[in-house]
Amino acid sequence: MLTGKTYDIQGFSVQDGPGIRTTVFLKGCPLRCPWCHSPESQAFPTELNWMGIRCLGLDACGKCLNVCPNNAISRGAEGTTALGEPITYPKVDKSKCVDCGACANVCKASALYLCGDDKTVDEVMHRLLRDQPFFEESGGGVTVSGGECLCQPEFTLELLKRCKAAKIHTAVDTTGYVKWEVMEAVLPYTDLFLYDLKCMDSALHRQVIGVPNELILENAVRIAEAGGRMQVRIPVIPLFNDSEAHFDRYGEFLSKIKDAVDIVQLLPYHNLGVSKHQRLLKEEQVFVAEPPSDALMQARKKQLEGYGLPVMIH
Repeated sequence: MLTGKTYDIQGFSVQDGPGIRTTVFLKGCPLRCPWCHSPESQAFPTELNWMGIRCLGLDACGKCLNVCPNNAISRGAEGTTALGEPITYPKVDKSKCVDCGACANVCKASALYLCGDDKTVDEVMHRLLRDQPFFEESGGGVTVSGGECLCQPEFTLELLKRCKAAKIHTAVDTTGYVKWEVMEAVLPYTDLFLYDLKCMDSALHRQVIGVPNELILENAVRIAEAGGRMQVRIPVIPLFNDSEAHFDRYGEFLSKIKDAVDIVQLLPYHNLGVSKHQRLLKEEQVFVAEPPSDALMQARKKQLEGYGLPVMIH
């Protein structure tokens, strides 16, 4: 039976397309953006996470110490609770952990939890149809997101088909870094693409994000030529793509396909992904910077508007 690896289904979403929407988040992404606000979406397998603020401490609970088949959990750092009481936290050795979930199953407070559920299309549709009255009243619908949802192409395609059969507006949130054959297959069932453009310099794109950008730009042009509609999303990242020269390159590219672009959304960098990165118990460094100023965001908005583009700051 066809299943997809989800990590969240979020109702009453108003940031992922028009109207009130329900967003289905699928795991797995070929990009490695250092500022990613959903680092739990990057890897394809189910992963163990730990949220320290929920933890009751090993002396009050401690069940996780005894259930790990690989002895990956030991006594860790000492701390204090919000009431000033001493607490000892568990320490997870990720070199031994196989994400089996034995510790999560016994964690009273869900401080240890698994991120990534295998769901059938029927299971997801059952959840989505509960929200259909909100879609109809608000002009909303369903957004399939990620990660990169098109890295699970069969599941995403079937879900979109089922939504269209139920007369639900559909949106696909994509990096654009997929084969054209995959994009072409979902086109007839996608009312709107939420299309990410991270960087116009391919060498810099590869250096920072891990992949070049030619395929991303080619797919954007082909969607436009095929009659698809797009909301283009540009994350504004300090020291990476926020310069005036870089935004001229955005403007030059987007002006060629602007008839297919409903809006360009500028997304100012934020650091909300830092705490999520820490929950994954990984040692890699995560990008941290000061968010762009309001003045800079307004300047970049005005700059793109000069190319005849509709622009908003998200």
